[in-house]
Amino acid sequence: MDTAIETDRLVKHYGNVTAVDGLSLRVARGEIYAFLGLNGAGKTTTIRMLLGLVRPTSGSARVLGNLIEIGGKKPWSSVGYMIESPYAYPELSVRENLDAVRRLRPGTPPQAVGQIIELLGLSTYADRRAGTLSQGNAQRLGLAKALLHNPQLLILDEPANGLDPAGIVEIRNLLHRLVREQGVTVFMSSHILEEVSRLAHRIGIIHQGRLIQELDMDELEHNRRRRLLLRARDNTAALAVLTSAGYSAGLTDGQMIEMKEDAAIQHPDDIAVRLVNAGHPPTLLNVEQEDLEHYFLRLVGVREGETK
Repeated sequence: MDTAIETDRLVKHYGNVTAVDGLSLRVARGEIYAFLGLNGAGKTTTIRMLLGLVRPTSGSARVLGNLIEIGGKKPWSSVGYMIESPYAYPELSVRENLDAVRRLRPGTPPQAVGQIIELLGLSTYADRRAGTLSQGNAQRLGLAKALLHNPQLLILDEPANGLDPAGIVEIRNLLHRLVREQGVTVFMSSHILEEVSRLAHRIGIIHQGRLIQELDMDELEHNRRRRLLLRARDNTAALAVLTSAGYSAGLTDGQMIEMKEDAAIQHPDDIAVRLVNAGHPPTLLNVEQEDLEHYFLRLVGVREGETK
């Protein structure tokens, strides 16, 4: 694998607290890699170590082939990043903020500022002071700063934070286009798991500082649980028909019949025919697949509605 990011047994202790515990991951060039975890799982600490902002307790990280060291000069001319809340000079305009960043990126032409303003939909706000922007537009400005110099690698901490649904779709399309047309690599953390499932090529899940699972979208599709849900006018009678036929079925809290056997999930038409022939036709018949949010919560051992 031609890697854009590679960590080897990366560890970070803060006193007696282990924020990152033996993290080894590989991010291929030209992919969108989503880094998922609960609050406090170690995501932002990992990103800070990748950017050379925090010194690891042990282990190492390489970005675009360069060993990351505090104060090192490489590979930052090829990396764009946004971590936690995007910072801007509040008294400067959007345009002035971007021009200040441009001057710190040797070789970035002046016209890049106008181009990135248009690309991120900030034209209306170009001459407005950054301190007056909404959260969503401040996020757009942060992304514009990360993209200004056409980086090979984007490291983004919660890139969709504060954006409205239309803005989330715009950023998703933009990232897909950068990967497809320019070969950019994206390493991102996000709590919007539905969006991650539409965006990412691979997913890494970190829990209590450890990488507990890494998988591509095909593997995720295979691992997510599926079930057949159905309802009849008389659920009790329909349930009796199914159990007498040897199926394992039960009633959910919402008073629907739930079936988890592969035979039922793969052939719901057989279930429907059996119920019709028994005089209890289904009024609803639906194969439901676990979404990424429920899969994630199941994997880290958190019930829906709980926090850890």
